[in-house]
Amino acid sequence: MLFNSIKYALFLPLVAILFWACPQRFRVPLLLAASYLFYMSWRPIYIFLILGLTIFNYIAGLLIASQQERKKFWMITAVSGNLLLLVFFKYAYFFDESLGALLKPAGINVPAIPFEIVLPLGISFFVFEFIHYVVDVYRGSEPVRSFLGFSLFASFFPTQIAGPIKRFQDFVPQFLAEPKFSVDCLDEGISLIVTGLFKKVMIADNLSFFVQGGFSNPNLFTGLDLWIFTYAFAFQIYFDFSGYTDIARGSAKLFGYKVPINFNLPYIATNIAEFWHRWHISLSTWLRDYLFIPLGGSRCSKWLNYRNLFLTMTLGGLWHGAGMHYLFWGAFHGLALVLHKEFQAFKSKVAPLQSFFETAAGKAVSVFITFHAVCIGWVLFRAETTEACFSILSKMFFLDPIYKTSSLVAMNLPAINYPLVYPAIYIILPLLALAHFAMNFVKEKDLLPSIPKPLKAIYCFALIFVILTFSPDKSPRFIYFQF
Repeated sequence: MLFNSIKYALFLPLVAILFWACPQRFRVPLLLAASYLFYMSWRPIYIFLILGLTIFNYIAGLLIASQQERKKFWMITAVSGNLLLLVFFKYAYFFDESLGALLKPAGINVPAIPFEIVLPLGISFFVFEFIHYVVDVYRGSEPVRSFLGFSLFASFFPTQIAGPIKRFQDFVPQFLAEPKFSVDCLDEGISLIVTGLFKKVMIADNLSFFVQGGFSNPNLFTGLDLWIFTYAFAFQIYFDFSGYTDIARGSAKLFGYKVPINFNLPYIATNIAEFWHRWHISLSTWLRDYLFIPLGGSRCSKWLNYRNLFLTMTLGGLWHGAGMHYLFWGAFHGLALVLHKEFQAFKSKVAPLQSFFETAAGKAVSVFITFHAVCIGWVLFRAETTEACFSILSKMFFLDPIYKTSSLVAMNLPAINYPLVYPAIYIILPLLALAHFAMNFVKEKDLLPSIPKPLKAIYCFALIFVILTFSPDKSPRFIYFQF
């Protein structure tokens, strides 16, 4: 049941109406039943997976809290159990193929896995939430005593498939506090949902057709063309994932619940560290708290700190998918963070350089460099094979002639069967960039909260009209559903 489907458009308001019509004691069971129904609409058999993990981690949390002398054993057992399940479903084929390629020169044939493994939707996200839970209980947080409450924390349908990654200390108290119906919640929830749908359907989906044609046929294009495809993907993935997050947050708000923000205008970041404070915030903070800090964090020597950064980002890249290009993407960002720290140290010793980067011009240069560094990383993320990735990058750095007869504006892409006028991309991308900076201005001036409700209603109806009138015939599923 996709957020941008008719099924969800009927499912969400029905559950919200029933929720507020029910007495308080029935609301958590209702939401839990709705969440399980939501998950079963994809592949019913996998409801036993999320239910089994819920029982396993609920019991583990109670054991960690009650058996102080063995709490480390139970924590390690719980974390290992969660990770083993994630590795089996997500990386079994990857490890099998990698081992086969490694041993093939020695004449050893590794047999293929004799059965099909279907990656469960959302497994990476709810496994990370379970790991957060058992580790925080080990660190001293009070476990969730209510099994229904803990089950809802794990399976809450707005955040079930692609986050944001919740913290149980923030989420569980909300449904224990008897939320009251509020027009403000309805207003904010609907605004977020409609805005998220517009981001996904009108911007990300239209860009996806353009991006797919370019990354599927990189040999047909010049370096300049491939830069444009990369810019397009940068905005596609941002509006796709932030659109999903808006819908998730808006859906939760209809029940009076808050889930964490996941994006904060990442493309205005002035350095790569700030980018990760603005992009996929719930994942980056999870990696910090449950991987970077346990590795030693920054309370160590400089080189150990750099090692920890590099390993954290590399493993974070591999978390996104079983492919070498995801590993390279994570390693690229790890290296970028290390270089950023080195540059910060160097800059602090050179007063004119420090002064320049504190000016408006210096900040603009910083945003420009950071955005293009992120775009280079997006090539590693989006390319369909490792070979294609490095081929695209070599062209983008003008190791290929800039001009060819098969330029972007002169050819018809066979992989795209959608009436999108390709030259319009040259207009769309700058407008998206300007809108991104305009949104930052609106946030800094705190203008959105002051907009009257009637104007918000007109805005939402206008977006709905545009979506219904101009949405593409086919809407790809959200990018982060595959993770």
